Amino acid sequence: MPRLPTSAKELARLLEATPQPVYVLDDLQTIVFCNQACLDWVGQPAEELLGCRCAYHSSPEVTGADAVAAGLCPPPGALSAGETTGTVACPGPGGRLRRRRARFLSLGAGADDAVGLWVIVDAADLPEGGPSTPRDVPSESVWLHEHLRRFRQQAAARYQADRLVGDSLAMRRARAQIGVAIASNASVLIVGPPGSGRQHAARVIHYAGHAPSRGSLVPLACSLLGAELIQSTVSALAERHAPGPQARRRTLLLGDVDGLPSEAQAELAGLFAARSFPLRLIATATRPLLELAREGGFREDLASMLSTIVIELPPLSRRREDLPLLAQALVEEANIRGEKQLRGFSPEALDLMDAYPWPGNIDELVRVVAEAHQDAEGPEIVAADLPRPIHLAAEAAAHPRRAEETIVLDEYLAAIQRELVRRALARAKGNKAKAARLLGMTRPRLYRRLVQLGLEQEG
Repeated sequence: MPRLPTSAKELARLLEATPQPVYVLDDLQTIVFCNQACLDWVGQPAEELLGCRCAYHSSPEVTGADAVAAGLCPPPGALSAGETTGTVACPGPGGRLRRRRARFLSLGAGADDAVGLWVIVDAADLPEGGPSTPRDVPSESVWLHEHLRRFRQQAAARYQADRLVGDSLAMRRARAQIGVAIASNASVLIVGPPGSGRQHAARVIHYAGHAPSRGSLVPLACSLLGAELIQSTVSALAERHAPGPQARRRTLLLGDVDGLPSEAQAELAGLFAARSFPLRLIATATRPLLELAREGGFREDLASMLSTIVIELPPLSRRREDLPLLAQALVEEANIRGEKQLRGFSPEALDLMDAYPWPGNIDELVRVVAEAHQDAEGPEIVAADLPRPIHLAAEAAAHPRRAEETIVLDEYLAAIQRELVRRALARAKGNKAKAARLLGMTRPRLYRRLVQLGLEQEG
């Protein structure tokens, strides 16, 4: 029997000769070795890929070797699993993902003492669109990870708005409206409740559109600032404007513009109408400004000026089908920021989150996911990791309170009087004088009470 090779050089020579991609990660999921088949598959030179950390995410904002490393990331928990399987991916022609099955083998004395991970990748790509065999059917969190990756590729390509996550009809409509705004220089009004992502949508529109002529984005909080400060800001922008064909178009972001007092609205309407330099206006509001103007709550000419394109962002409670994908996106963003790598949420945790009303919308979801990601001890966020208000809301939904019956005192007392009069008339066998005596009242008063109670026919 031939003697097994023991030197690291001999082992590396054997790995270089294998046609299957092979790479090794240390305990921090940093790539410390790649064979030539792996480098050929991912299309990256060794000097750029080695040393990259594999984070479990699908963010298109990460590019180059770091993006390739993210595609090679094992499922969270693989380091302590001993041996497990999953899929890895790398960008292919036209941005299409090339997915392959992979085996992940822990390196070390045992699962609890693993010092790294050996990854052996199949030599052939998986077919596009779902698992190749029944045994490849992924868990819900893994499916959400892959779905989020595909969604972000498509959204980034069409709208450059990959973080506006969701498959609901409302979000598909909002992304289409954002696509129109990106292709235009017209003023934009973004309508939605606080925490629904209005500021993010505004930044997507500004930074995605017309890059050669794009200038700075200047945000102003209309609920905190008066018309004088806004006017001085616009004047300062005008003074810094460089005339000519290469002039950059700045964007003024008016946050919560529906909170402006009427006198400030009048001043701004005149100021914006008279501006003589390129300035794009993007505003946010909780309600459509033209609707407010019809009710007399906003100046009509300013509402028209700011509402050329109107984008409506729904509250999270009206797009619950988007919640799992949104939560997955936030988990993966937390994976990028820290060493802890989680694959997502357990089905039970997602059920609890679905029962919560989310009054703070996406901003509240961001806080909840950040807290749960920090508290999670396993490879995914389970129900016990969620904050207490999520549990209380689920308990309340499972045991709804009985609707309290309202007691209208006059009606209640009239019903009692009606019953007592009927009993007295029955005991007196219809004799009103005797019934009046039984009730302790005069006969004329009994007659009046019979009329008041609608019992005159019974008497």
